[in-house]
Formats: sequence, structure tokens, C-alpha cells
Amino acid sequence: MTAANEVLAGYEKLLQRSARMLDWARQGEWAHLVQEESVYVVAVEDLKRLEAGYTLDWADMQRKADLLERILEQDAEVRQRLEARRDELSGLIGDTRRRRDMSRAYGSVAGKPTPIDQGRR
Repeated sequence: MTAANEVLAGYEKLLQRSARMLDWARQGEWAHLVQEESVYVVAVEDLKRLEAGYTLDWADMQRKADLLERILEQDAEVRQRLEARRDELSGLIGDTRRRRDMSRAYGSVAGKPTPIDQGRR
């Protein structure tokens, strides 16, 4: 395998990993996504080292650009889904805080300790 072929094969593998990350994000499998992302980061570093010593010709550069474009498109969707998940979790945290604050407020008005207060004893 030539150096250019190795580099392009590395980008193909990144595209495959990126597709798996997108699948995990679409399924809401966040732990699997994080695992795949950590492997992806290592693969990017390995490819960076491999590619440092080589110059690609025009056709190979075009192929690399096409692969990168597809990777970036998938990355954008993963990022969008992660942002939606972050917003969902922020909303849940806010709801929990409001319930806790209401529980404390109404519990203290009634003179009764709240379940949260009782857990502190």
C-alpha cells in the first residue's frame, strides 16, 4: 500500500467512526457515543502523525477533501444532537431545582421539614 493509500484509508476509517458516532447520537446512546469519540480522537492523532511525512497529489487531495466534507457533515449533526441533549438535561435540572425550592418553601410554611431537610439530619 502506498503512503497516499494509507492516508486515504485512514480518512475512510475516520468516516466510518464518524458514522458510528452519528448512529449512537441518533439512538440517544450517549455512553457509546463518548466511547466511540475517544477512539476517534486517538485515530485522528495517529492519522495526523502518518500524514505529516507525505504529500498527496491533486487527485488524492480531492479525495481527502471529499472525505473530510462528509465527516464534517456528520460531525455537525452529532453536535446538533448533543446540544439538544444538553438543553434537555438543563431543563430537567431546572425542574428539579424548582421542585426542591417549592418543597422547601411549602415545607417551612407548614412547619414541617421537607424530605430534603430530613435527609440532612
